[in-house]
Amino acid sequence: MREIPQISEAEYEVMKVVWKYEPISTPEVVEKLSKVRDWKPNTIQTMLTRLVKKKALQVRKNGRVFIYTSLVEKHEYIEQKSKSFFKQFFGGTLNSMVLNFIENDQLSNEDISELKKILSMREKKEGEK
Repeated sequence: MREIPQISEAEYEVMKVVWKYEPISTPEVVEKLSKVRDWKPNTIQTMLTRLVKKKALQVRKNGRVFIYTSLVEKHEYIEQKSKSFFKQFFGGTLNSMVLNFIENDQLSNEDISELKKILSMREKKEGEK
């Protein structure tokens, strides 16, 4: 798997907008983020610039407007963050996390039923191979 750049929580908010609407211009990013965050346009532009420098975004100029597209796919970023989370908090294994939730009574009966359903579907899928 290729190296994914480190993205701060604030930059992740910018990335979510780009992923959803790309290709997207600076004014469009500012407009969409201004609806959900109390950030000034200059702050958003700074984060866009940082994301370009980190090679998370690419930018091209179209007249007087900058257009952004992602260089990092959302699923790649989420996969990397998930693996990092598991490694940091649960020694890199999913079993440790699930066991932690079970031991601390943080899984409802609905959660357990859903997990059983997912595992059953996975076993059927594996059996078909």
